[in-house]
Amino acid sequence: MSPSPPERTPDAPGRVRRSAAAVAGAALRRRAAPPLVALALALLPSLSGSAVAGPVKGPVKEGHGGPARDTVPDPRSGRQPVAHYDFSHPVPGDPARERDLGRSGTVLTLVNGGSAQRVRDDRRGAVLQTGQITPAERGNDDWKAGVYAVGGVPSLRAFNAARQITVMGWFKPTGENPAPNSNSADPADRYGAVGLAGVLSGTSQGHDVRALLELIQVDGVLKVVALGRRVDSGGSQTFAADEDWRTLLPHGRWTHLAATFDFDTGAMGLYRNGRPLPGSSVRPGDPWEVAGPPEPDTASPSDPRGIKIGGSYPQNTREGNPCACRMDDLMFLDRALTTGEVRARYRSTRQRG
Repeated sequence: MSPSPPERTPDAPGRVRRSAAAVAGAALRRRAAPPLVALALALLPSLSGSAVAGPVKGPVKEGHGGPARDTVPDPRSGRQPVAHYDFSHPVPGDPARERDLGRSGTVLTLVNGGSAQRVRDDRRGAVLQTGQITPAERGNDDWKAGVYAVGGVPSLRAFNAARQITVMGWFKPTGENPAPNSNSADPADRYGAVGLAGVLSGTSQGHDVRALLELIQVDGVLKVVALGRRVDSGGSQTFAADEDWRTLLPHGRWTHLAATFDFDTGAMGLYRNGRPLPGSSVRPGDPWEVAGPPEPDTASPSDPRGIKIGGSYPQNTREGNPCACRMDDLMFLDRALTTGEVRARYRSTRQRG
């Protein structure tokens, strides 16, 4: 099997090489550790809480996948986010799935770990844990979350022919990022990206996206990026933050990140803790093909095939770009929020839990 690639950009592919000592040490740990110990090594060293299956932030309303409770409405449109997950609202009778607090009612699946992926964080209450489980084995047992349908997910139709998108949430690295590449025979290989959260394209195989927050290699250096694809069959554009990703997303600390996409103007933005991040576009020219008529320019008129969180392939056919992270208050909106609106979302979710 070939390694799972990061999202397609001309500067993204590549491997992060480790020293010979680090490789030997990692190989020894892998040979010695059974899967449960590998899980502890990968996920638990910086975890301070235990798994929780029930809600801890508020009551769950009865229903069959609709919004569980109201969230702060969009200040301009007055509508809720298309999808919003705080990982405190398991589907009644099915704790391996999470209810949507947004207006779409898109139920999320906690892939491979099920209800064990809801862990209690000292600061935020119940949150999502994602990460690699058996780095030495080719497989698809990484903990992630998402939804996937080959024909598209009808509840995500707000992103069909969307002019704008925002993806945002709280993220806390808890383990080794980027992860060892379990799809490679070379123990020195690591994935070229770390998946955070994104909306899949209308033709996605579980990896390609319409709008994504991610860590990805740009000119051989891992960067915090917004990556978007306007046309399903077209090219992607990446907007990469200038600052070192470990400063922007420090280990063991909660950080709010947001990415905005305007498919009509070609503008993209990144925000950290409510403030814009300096950065630049990776690809020259007009990869979204927004120049010239017809206007306005929108995303492809297709329902996204789903959402991916903490890695690729939410249909669980392959491991790809796993994130050893905790996540909370993930939001997906069908509008590019302004700086003031991003800051308001950051403040409104900062003290939860």
